[in-house]
Amino acid sequence: MSRILVVDDEEPLRALVARGLAMDGHTCLTAADGAEALDVLMAEQGRFDLLLTDIRMPLMDGIALALAAKQAFPELTIMLMTGYAEQRERARSLDAIVAEVMTKPFTIAELRTTVMNVIERSIG
Repeated sequence: MSRILVVDDEEPLRALVARGLAMDGHTCLTAADGAEALDVLMAEQGRFDLLLTDIRMPLMDGIALALAAKQAFPELTIMLMTGYAEQRERARSLDAIVAEVMTKPFTIAELRTTVMNVIERSIG
């Protein structure tokens, strides 16, 4: 299946998302914030099918991460997650580089379906 980098500063959610996506055969690496995720992306030379990141995080938020990741790896597919309406509004300006924005809370079934659809569209 796909290689996915899951980024969220809340460890329980990060682990749950990674486990849920692994149920579909995806290989998931995780990072606790945008700065750590950018380090992983660089170390892995951008070899991910999807960057799935929370927006609101310390050090480097998901929007700054998305911009930096897309600049370094233009082919990378990016999906954002947020539980905050104002963050969702900020993400609207990124429609050209972000494939999807999921609103928290979501079920694992919703996440799995959305990720599958995003990956299929990116291959497409």
